[in-house]
Formats: sequence, C-alpha cells, structure tokens
Amino acid sequence: MLAGDFAGIKLYKLPAPDKRVKKDGTPRDPKKIGKVHYPVFSPEGTRVVGFMLRLPDIAGMVKQPDRFIAYDAIGVSGDIMVAKDDRAAFDAPAAKRLGIDLDACLIWTGMDVRTTSGKPVGYCADVDFNGRTGEVLSFILTEGGASNALVGHREMPPRMLKGYRDGAMVVSEEALDLAFSGGAAAKAAEVSVHAAAKASEVGAKAKVQVKKGAAILDDKGSKALDKGSKALGKQLGKTKGMFGSFVSEYKKAAGTSSTAKKKAPSTKKK
Repeated sequence: MLAGDFAGIKLYKLPAPDKRVKKDGTPRDPKKIGKVHYPVFSPEGTRVVGFMLRLPDIAGMVKQPDRFIAYDAIGVSGDIMVAKDDRAAFDAPAAKRLGIDLDACLIWTGMDVRTTSGKPVGYCADVDFNGRTGEVLSFILTEGGASNALVGHREMPPRMLKGYRDGAMVVSEEALDLAFSGGAAAKAAEVSVHAAAKASEVGAKAKVQVKKGAAILDDKGSKALDKGSKALGKQLGKTKGMFGSFVSEYKKAAGTSSTAKKKAPSTKKK
C-alpha cells in the first residue's frame, strides 16, 4: 500500500471499554486525536515505522507540535482509524519500544533524489510498503509537474537506496535507467497499440478512424495536458483519499479483513 494514502486520514482514540456506552445506552463517540501527516522511516530508510500526527490547534488558534505514532499502534474500528490506548504508542516511549532513534529516522516523501555521483533524479513522491511489516517495496520517484503527468514516475526498488546526504535521498546510478510508468505518454502508446491491433482486424475503415483520433490528440492533447495536469492532480487527490475505500484497502493490506483472515489462518525532516 502507498504511504501517501494515509495522508490527511483522521485518527481517533476509542473511549475506555467501561465508558464506551453512555448512561442512556447510546454509544460514546471516539475522540479525534489528529490527522496523519508524514510517514516516518527507520534510520536505514527501508521500513515504515510510524507517522507524524498533526494535532488540532488549541482553541483553534495555537498550533501544537506534531506527534509520532508507531505504525503497529494504528488499527481500524468499524469505519475509522484508531490509535491503541497505550503510552508506548506515541513519541519517545514508542521509539524505545521499537528500538529506534527518532532523531535518526527519515521522512523520505518530498525529498530530492540524487545519484551517488550527484546527478538529479527528481524527488520521492510516495512509497509503496508492506501493510503488515512496514517493509518498503518500492520508492515512487517523479520529476514533478507536467513532466510527471506526461512521462509518469519511476518505481525504484529499495536495493538501489544508498542513504541520505545533504538534504537528499542518495540512490545508485542505475536508478536513472529505470523505465517511467503511469504517464500520459505511456497510456497513449498503449492505446495506440490496441488501436492498431483493432484496425488490422476490422480493416481500412478503422485505420482511418485511428489516424483521425491521433491527429486530434497531437493537435489538442499536448496543449491541454499541461493545463489540465494540476486540476487532474487535485481531483486524483480527492478520489484517492476517499475514506471508505481506504479503510477497505488498509484492512486487506494489514491482514485484518475477513477475506485476509480466511486466506492466512520530534522527528526532523532531513
């Protein structure tokens, strides 16, 4: 699952078991703790160990510092994300329990990426990780803006990660050779291949239609791409963060859904 899918998700604390029902028999509402902010990675950078929580402002005016919550202290109750009622779920006690130094942990998302020789690769936009263990499966690297919309992103395996230096993620030179995926250009090429196959089946008439479509794309598509990429990104952000589907995916990834059970009995941004 993607670390970015957690961003903005509200985290709650359930009432104590003996206080979950009011005197009138109705359930007591859980208390909102804050919103998930940044994913936090282990000092070697290859495992999600928790998240930074953005707390609500005091009286709507005074900002509070972010808090760290361990990844294994987050769960699901019904349709909401909840934190375990345990002191060792947060901040220094959580770090001590996990055996990590919070000051040495990293926040990769949004960080510039360079090769060991200093060549720019882009920046780390997101991270795909194992929902059960937190182990990183791949780093999502992008060049950003309209370029990202056009050519897509690179998915870098964790073996190419070399470390952190001077405010940047350092990766091996071979990261530059990784193919791009998910961009408009890649999708257009895929459509073109399918269209060509279809054209060969149905004859010359279909070929003419494909050429007309290609001409329209070439004439108007490139102009619309840059203008629409930002709006598209905002819309994707809204749909991607729809909470119901997120909880469902989280349960599957973390192995807490009924289906999964049947299958298998202050951190600084450096």
